Amino acid sequence: MRHDGDSRISYGTPEAGGHRALRAMARRSFAETFGHLYDPGPFGAFLDGAYGPGGAMARDLADPAVRWLVAFRDAVPVGYAKLTPLRAPAPAPAPGALELQQIYVLGEWHGRGVAARLMHWALATAAADGAPEIYLTVFDHNERAKRFYRRHGFAEAGRCTFTLGDRTDDDRIWRRGIEGPAAGG
Repeated sequence: MRHDGDSRISYGTPEAGGHRALRAMARRSFAETFGHLYDPGPFGAFLDGAYGPGGAMARDLADPAVRWLVAFRDAVPVGYAKLTPLRAPAPAPAPGALELQQIYVLGEWHGRGVAARLMHWALATAAADGAPEIYLTVFDHNERAKRFYRRHGFAEAGRCTFTLGDRTDDDRIWRRGIEGPAAGG
């Protein structure tokens, strides 16, 4: 694990024995950000399918094509970034494009440089891989996230939807070109 910036935060890959704590942190972050938008029943079912044992996140943690950087405070996850082969329905992506599928940081760690460090890792990793561009999706009304992505060189490139229960939300697909090995935020 490496320590950067805030001396209380260390960064590393998820340990096999720590997947439960990482999934719980992801669940909490998603619930705190979006829970007020959805009916509790379908929202709980989504959280279980996404972050529960055997759920989507657990499958990605076992997938060698998915890369992770986790921010830890005293060995407890407080944020993470997940870099995948492109999965979003990006319009005319370049071959080899990657996706920053998730960058989650618990609310009490917002504004402390954790997300910026995770973003820097994602961009540097994409550059080291020779990826020509990187994509992400963002909820259209998540203005805080959109400001953060703009600061890191992303711009809207398309649209998609996110459905949870009987609610369908507009998401935006954002893109950033990768300039080479020295890319960063």
